[in-house]
Amino acid sequence: MISNITDAFTEAQQVLSRFMSDTGNFEKVRLFSEKLADTIINGHKAISCGNGGSMCDAMHFAEELTGRFRDDRNALPAIAISDPSHITCTGNDYGFDSIFSRYIEGVGQTDDLFLGISTSGNSPNIINAVNAAKEKGLFSVGLLGRDGGMIKDMVDLPIIVPAQTSDRIQEIHIKIIHIVIEIMEKILFS
Repeated sequence: MISNITDAFTEAQQVLSRFMSDTGNFEKVRLFSEKLADTIINGHKAISCGNGGSMCDAMHFAEELTGRFRDDRNALPAIAISDPSHITCTGNDYGFDSIFSRYIEGVGQTDDLFLGISTSGNSPNIINAVNAAKEKGLFSVGLLGRDGGMIKDMVDLPIIVPAQTSDRIQEIHIKIIHIVIEIMEKILFS
């Protein structure tokens, strides 16, 4: 049993090491941080979404902005597309593939920032959300896994975690989210 536990930690460490070995990823995280800061400075908001655990990460991203990260500061404008009434209404009327894109059509505004999280890079509802974000003039970031899937070529800024399982990918996604918010706060509040 202990060997299973050490194997899991070793695998997680290897995924992080692979991500960090591509120094271009540091530049992408910097760009994401700066774009988020610029979005807020210019009076716009962040909209995030994902499925399953990635929805939890999208909600975590938004609450770190509207709530508190490390230090007290003003609340920052962010929404995670997670309203059950919207999701069930839209899913029932238009299908699951439209749950995020319909929200962006209604709430997204030019120069907002869109964060789509997909461990496969091929989630149809995230693909549709990226398309809706492009049509509305939002800057789009993709937190992705595996090879980035179709979404890597659709978003303005793809950040890809080179792993195969959703759990390991999501572990790096949450690290990215925390670091982006930490850097964004340094830009806005230092």
